[in-house]
Amino acid sequence: MAFIGAALISQEAYVEIKVLRRHGKSLREIAKEVGCSVNTVRRHLEVSEKPRYERQVKRERKLAVYESYLRLRQESAKPLWIPATVLYREIKARGYMGGMSQLRGFLRSLKPSQTEEPVIRYETMAGDQMQVDWVEFRKVKDPLYAFCATLGYSRASYVEFVSDMKIETLIRCHQNAFEALGGVVKQVLYDNMKTVVIERDAYGVLVAI
Repeated sequence: MAFIGAALISQEAYVEIKVLRRHGKSLREIAKEVGCSVNTVRRHLEVSEKPRYERQVKRERKLAVYESYLRLRQESAKPLWIPATVLYREIKARGYMGGMSQLRGFLRSLKPSQTEEPVIRYETMAGDQMQVDWVEFRKVKDPLYAFCATLGYSRASYVEFVSDMKIETLIRCHQNAFEALGGVVKQVLYDNMKTVVIERDAYGVLVAI
């Protein structure tokens, strides 16, 4: 079971949320398919990083006394950006005893966040295309994979959890997907699946098994 905030859902539902989001589903669409609230979906998607360990007593960083100077230098240089190597020499001459990595980390915090580009959805006709890919969760002990198939027109998805990615498993998953989705599409797109692609031509179509 996975616990996020006040919601308790199964591990399968947790995995399904991740998979559906990867295939372009909105929060509302995911919540409807999984059977939970939009807030629960949002919390699951937000919790993607492992908790970081922090010392109880934080030591003062060697760069702390130079941060005001660095901010002022970058502000005065706008719209240009002063490289870390240049500023490193400057604060080194002023007595800085720390390393370059600490300086680079601080300078990254000064850079304005870039606006994400809008997602452009590729539209196809009904029955034309289906996108297929593997999602890998565990490799070594008790391997777990997910076969994911998404229709290009309706964005309807079929997900099946399996223990291997063999060609026999792939064929069976295709058959199950076609049966669940109610028909066979004209074209299936693969994203460099090792089970399918043996060679790729940069100027032509992929060579598949």
